[in-house]
Amino acid sequence: MSSSTGGGQSRSLILTAMIFAVAMTFIDQTIVSIAAPTIQHDLGLSSSGMQWAINAYLLTLAAFFAFGGRLADTQGHRKMVVLGVIIFAGASALCGATPRGSAAEAWLVAFRALQGLGGAIMFPAAIAIVVVTFDLRSRGRALALFFGIAGGLTAIGPIAGGFLIEWTWRAIFWINIPVALIALALIAISRPPDEARPAPLDYRGLVLIVAGVGLSVFGFQQSALWGWGNPAIWVSIAAGVVLLVVFYFVERRTESPLINVRIFENRTFLVENIILGIAMMAFIPVFFFAAIYGQIALAEKATQSSLLILYFFLGFVVCAQIGGRMLDRIGAKRPVVLGCALAAVGFGLWAGKVTDLHAGAQIIYIVIAGAGMGLMLGQANTDAINRASRYSYGEATGITQTVRNYGASLGFAILGTILITEFRSRITSSLTAQASRARPPRLKPPRSPSCRAGAATSPASRSSSAPTSPPPPARCSTGCA
Repeated sequence: MSSSTGGGQSRSLILTAMIFAVAMTFIDQTIVSIAAPTIQHDLGLSSSGMQWAINAYLLTLAAFFAFGGRLADTQGHRKMVVLGVIIFAGASALCGATPRGSAAEAWLVAFRALQGLGGAIMFPAAIAIVVVTFDLRSRGRALALFFGIAGGLTAIGPIAGGFLIEWTWRAIFWINIPVALIALALIAISRPPDEARPAPLDYRGLVLIVAGVGLSVFGFQQSALWGWGNPAIWVSIAAGVVLLVVFYFVERRTESPLINVRIFENRTFLVENIILGIAMMAFIPVFFFAAIYGQIALAEKATQSSLLILYFFLGFVVCAQIGGRMLDRIGAKRPVVLGCALAAVGFGLWAGKVTDLHAGAQIIYIVIAGAGMGLMLGQANTDAINRASRYSYGEATGITQTVRNYGASLGFAILGTILITEFRSRITSSLTAQASRARPPRLKPPRSPSCRAGAATSPASRSSSAPTSPPPPARCSTGCA
C-alpha cells in the first residue's frame, strides 16, 4: 500500500506498527543499563563481561545497520521488518533465559549481539516504510512522530526496568516479547508496502566494515584486562582503523556500495556526523554509568537510581523541542553549538559533584547535561540528512545511524576501560595502605640468659677480677652483644 492509495486510517495503523517494531530497540538502549548491577551479581559476571553484554548490542547494531538497509531495499521492506522483529524477540527470550554458571557470560553476550543484528535488520526497513507510506506533505510530521515516540521510550526504559527488576531482572528482556507480538499483529492487519529493488549485495564491504568496527572496539574494550602493554591491543585497534580506511576507498570504487561514502564530500554532512559520533560517545554510556553509580556508590535501589536518568531526559525532551523550533527559524548551527557547550558544562559540573555522594545536589547539573544533548542531537541529525539532498533519505539515515551507533559502542568501550582501570588502581592503593597500617611493629629478638647475666655485671666488678686485660665481650646465640 502506498501513500497515494492508502487511507488516513491505514497509514496511521502502519505508522503505529512501525513504532511498536522499533520501540524494542530504543527501550533496550537504556533498560539493560539500569539492571546491569543486578545481572552482574546474580550471574557472577566480571565487570568486563557485563560491559560486553551491553556493548555487543551496540556493536552489531553499528556494524550491520547499513547492511540491513541494503537488505530492505533488495528483499522488501515489510519482509525485513518482520524478520528483524522475530530475531529481536527470539534473542530477547534467550537473553532472559541465561543460565547461571560458567556459560552465563558467553550466552548473554552472544544473544545480546543477536538482538543488535535483529535491530539492524528491522530499523532501516521500518524507516523506509514510513517514508514510502506518507507523501511529501505529511512525511515530515509522520517522521517527527515516529522518532519522537520511539525516542521517548528511551526515557521510559530505565523507569520500567527499575520496577521490573523488583520481580526479576530477566523480565527486562521478556518485556520485548509482547511488544513484538503487537507489532507483528499490526503489520499483518495494516499490510505495509513491501517494495523491493533487486540489486547485488556488497559482501566485500560488509566484511570490511564488520571487521573494522569490531576490531577497533575490541581493542579498547579488552585493554582493561590485557593491559596497554600487550601488543595485541595496539594491533587490534590499528587493524580496525586500517580496515575502516580500506572500506572507505573500496566503497568509492564499488558500483553498488554498502554505503555511498561520496556523501561525505559534503562538508556540512561530514561535520554533523563527526558531532553525532562524539556526542553519542557520551549519550548512551552515561545511562550505564549513572545506573552503576546510583546502585553502588549511592546504595540506592534500581527504582531510585533510575531517577538520575529520568532527570537527564527531562532536560533532554524539553530542549529537544526548543532546538527543533530554532532549527526551523535560524538553522542548525546555533542550537548545535549552544547544545554542545551546554552539555559540556553540565557534564563537567555533574562530574565535580558525584564524589559528594548526594544525589540532590546533582539534579540541576544532570538536567543541564540532558538539556545540552537535547538541544543539539536531533538538530545535528536532521541537518545532516537535509544537507544530503542529492542522495536518498534511506542512504543518509543509514550513514548517520551507523555513525551514531559506532560512536556509542566506541565510547562505551573507552569509558568502560577507564572505569575498570581506575577501580583496580584505587582498590590496589587502598588495600596496600591498609596492609601497611595493620603491620605489627618490628620487635628486637629476646636475649639469652648469658646475655642478661653479662649485662647485669657492673664494669667495676669485671675490672677488679680481670688480671691484666679485659676478656673479649661474650656474644649470645641470638647475635646480641
